[in-house]
Amino acid sequence: MNLVSGIQQVGIGVNNVDETFTWLRQSFGINARIFDDEAEAALMKAYTGNQIHSRRAILAMNMNGGGGAEIWQFTSRKGMPPPKPVRWGDLGINAVKIKTNDVIKSHQRLLAKGKSAVNKTPDNQDTYLISDAHHNQYQVVTDNSWFKSNKYMQGGVCGAVIGVSNMEQSVQFYKQAFKLQQVVFDEQGCFTDLGEPYLNQNFRRVLLKLENDFKAPFSKLLGNIYIELIQALDYEPVKIFANRYWGDLGFIHLCFDVPNMNALKSEIEKQGYKFTVDSAQTFDMGDSGGRFSYIEDPDGTLIEMVETHKVPVFKKWGIFLNLKNRRKQKPLPNWMVGLLGLNKVKE
Repeated sequence: MNLVSGIQQVGIGVNNVDETFTWLRQSFGINARIFDDEAEAALMKAYTGNQIHSRRAILAMNMNGGGGAEIWQFTSRKGMPPPKPVRWGDLGINAVKIKTNDVIKSHQRLLAKGKSAVNKTPDNQDTYLISDAHHNQYQVVTDNSWFKSNKYMQGGVCGAVIGVSNMEQSVQFYKQAFKLQQVVFDEQGCFTDLGEPYLNQNFRRVLLKLENDFKAPFSKLLGNIYIELIQALDYEPVKIFANRYWGDLGFIHLCFDVPNMNALKSEIEKQGYKFTVDSAQTFDMGDSGGRFSYIEDPDGTLIEMVETHKVPVFKKWGIFLNLKNRRKQKPLPNWMVGLLGLNKVKE
């Protein structure tokens, strides 16, 4: 039994929610708007200067498969950018992995500017990089776990590249806390797929994978998990969110979908790790609801965990999926998950 059932979403701090949502729709087909909500982030004040700040957030998915994007904007202040561009190996989320079943076709079809050429990953798979207007970097990779089965599919989020300072310590954390036991590669040296400015820089890279067992409510939609850890060996990395708030500009967290939060918390505590935030019961997020918690990896990167209790299907008709009393280790029927596609935003 997997303790996490996929990547639910990655949090992206922005100053214009609608602009970023449009870019994600047009670039990666992340177009099913699950919620669009305004509220105070009261439980996160430990990460927002011990003050309660308000925000607007859109959660959007690609219904072909994969996790979504939680596009997050302060409404009580302006989000602050990092003082310098993020480098590979800086401590935090360096890039988000986006899945496709054909990297070459994805590269050809993507009209957005700023994409790299197609290169090879350390395990000899096709990949390319693209950055949005705010220098958030996305790595498009191949995956074979899909909710739909079209000949060509561009999907949503399947993982992240996370900068670390101590590889052994970080590998142990992700293996123990979340059971990402499969090591796809562990390589050290210079790499072509990190972009031209880094061709002569040395890194150690470890890719961990969790094969989805498709037993949780949304596991068929979310698919496999890939966490790549990268350590810079030629320069001293900086912490991406040093002297900034959670919610400021950039990738603010990675969120795992959790079928049973009590079971996960018990396992995490048994391994010697602790939640830093825990809503402890259903937290009403306006259009949706669930129990959410946070944990920090060894370098302070924020990992969110959400046990979903309520999801809007067609809000104006008052139609919601209520999951609180369902079996935690049983996937929802495909037709029921497919109802989330009713929230697609067309261009």
